[in-house]
Amino acid sequence: MSRTILKDVAIIGGGLVGSSAALALRQMGFSVVLLDKGFCGAQASGVNYGGVRRQGRPLEQIALSQRAHAIWPRLKEVIGIDGEFVRSGHLKVARTEAEMVSLETYAARVAELGLDLELIGHNQLRERFPWIAGNVVGASLCSGDGHANPRLVSATFALAARRAGAEVLEHTPVSHVEKVSEGFHLSTGTGTEIRARFVINSAGAWAGTFAEAFGEPVPLKRIYPSMIVTEPLDVFMNVNIGAEGGGIYARQVERGNCIVGGMRGEPTADPDFSRPTDTGAVTIMNRAAALFPALRNAYAIRFWSGTEGEMVDRNPVIGFSRTTPNLVHAFGFSGAGFQIAPGVGEVLAELIRDGESPTPITAFAINRFARMDQGSPVGTVPEPQKRETLR
Repeated sequence: MSRTILKDVAIIGGGLVGSSAALALRQMGFSVVLLDKGFCGAQASGVNYGGVRRQGRPLEQIALSQRAHAIWPRLKEVIGIDGEFVRSGHLKVARTEAEMVSLETYAARVAELGLDLELIGHNQLRERFPWIAGNVVGASLCSGDGHANPRLVSATFALAARRAGAEVLEHTPVSHVEKVSEGFHLSTGTGTEIRARFVINSAGAWAGTFAEAFGEPVPLKRIYPSMIVTEPLDVFMNVNIGAEGGGIYARQVERGNCIVGGMRGEPTADPDFSRPTDTGAVTIMNRAAALFPALRNAYAIRFWSGTEGEMVDRNPVIGFSRTTPNLVHAFGFSGAGFQIAPGVGEVLAELIRDGESPTPITAFAINRFARMDQGSPVGTVPEPQKRETLR
C-alpha cells in the first residue's frame, strides 16, 4: 500500500552520520524521516575498526574532530549506552626514521590545536609498551583518543533518533529524488512517497548517485576495509595503536579479544557488499604477530569487510549543495568517519536550522572538485545554495 509522508527533513542513509543528524534535528524540534536501504548502521558505520582518534587527521578536520571528541565521553547521556567507549589513548608507531620525522612534523603542525601529542623515543617506547616488538623507531601518543564498538554505537544512534520521534524506515531504498517548488519529492522502492523541505544526502558509498542527480558529480569510489577479531587473550594492549604509513592497526577490548586491521577486502557479485580475502587475513595476522608477540599463537575467530566511500583527497564532502537550495551533503569519509560522525550530525542539524555552523567546514565543500577540474582558485565558483525559509 502506497503512502505519502510529510516531514521537515528527509535523510538518505541511516549510518552513523545520518542517524546522529536525525537525533540532533529532533532535539531541535524538526520532523525527520531517516531512510536506509538495509539496516541502519549495517554498512561502513557498523563494521569499521572502531578507532576513536583525532591523531593523524588532516588539519582541516581537527576542529570537527575536536567537536566530536567532546561527545564521546557523554555517549550514555546522548544515546543511552556507552558503546564500549574507552579513552585508552592512540599510539602511532614509526618503523623508520622517515616515519618518525613525519610524526614529528605532524605534531608541530597541530601543536596549537589541542591534541596534546607526546613524542616517544625508542628506549622510552620499550619501557612503557614492552608488548610492542619489531624495529620500531619511536611513536606519537594522543592520550585523549580511544576506541569503541561500532556495531553498538551505530545502531543505537538510529534507535535514539527513533525514540526522540524520528520516523526510521529501514529496507526502504530511495529510488528517485527531485526538487519541487515546496521542497523535495522522494520515491522509494517500497511505494512510500516522501515530501520534505530539506534533504540530507548521507548515503555513504552510494551518495555519489544522488549528488550527480543534482549536477554535482564527485570522484567517489568504494573501498572495502577488512578486520579480524581474535579469541580472548590476557589483556596486554592498553592503547589503540596504528602505524605511520598504514598497514596495521589494532586494539584490545575488555573481554580480551583483539581487533586487527590493515588490509582491504573485495566486492562480491553484489557490489553493495564485500568480503575479506584469505591472503589479506593471513597478511594482517602476520603483520600483527610481528609487532605484537602476544598474538603469535592466537586464533582468529572471525573476520569481515565493509563497504565505504573514499574521496580522492581523503576529506569528506560536508555542506550545502552548490546547485540546489536545501540539499545538504555529508559523505565520503574515506574510512575515518567513525570518530567525527557525532560531530558531523550536530553540524548538519545547525545547517538546517541556521544555514551555517560555527564549526569550520569550508574545506569539505562539494565544489572543490570542480575547482580541481577547472584549475580555478578557491572562491571562483558559486556560493552554496544554502536554504530557503522553513516556515
